[in-house]
Amino acid sequence: MNVELRSEHPSGGALARRVRARVRDLLSALGRPGAGLSILLTTDGRIRTLNRRWRSVDHATDVLSFPADDPPGSGSHLGDLAISLDVAGRRARRAGRSLGEEVDRYLVHGILHLVGHDHQRPGEAREMARLEDELLGRVGMVAESLGRRGRR
Repeated sequence: MNVELRSEHPSGGALARRVRARVRDLLSALGRPGAGLSILLTTDGRIRTLNRRWRSVDHATDVLSFPADDPPGSGSHLGDLAISLDVAGRRARRAGRSLGEEVDRYLVHGILHLVGHDHQRPGEAREMARLEDELLGRVGMVAESLGRRGRR
């Protein structure tokens, strides 16, 4: 497994070990222990710039996924993730979670996108929600957006 991790955020360095360990566990759970990816832990300003450039959406977001291959997940390098630690901090405080727990949610969500999952259609959303919940051991981002709040 090759995880390239870069931080442009003051809190990123403190999370690096946790992020690497979590990614290793997630890739193993998904049957992709040898896969690689790159992760950028960044600020609202930077992720807003990326979101505007690649998705034509002019606001900060939580996590952006950039699969390396078509179809996603078909190569040994899965792609790139960008995570806003500013968004993660705000959402973690509102939800009563730690910053690390919130970043875990973004890692799961982003990695699932990198291996080919999506949530655009109802059936896809249900499957991605199920996988997030299973990998996190609690309700993930897609299930929460579908209105499920409690543990599965």
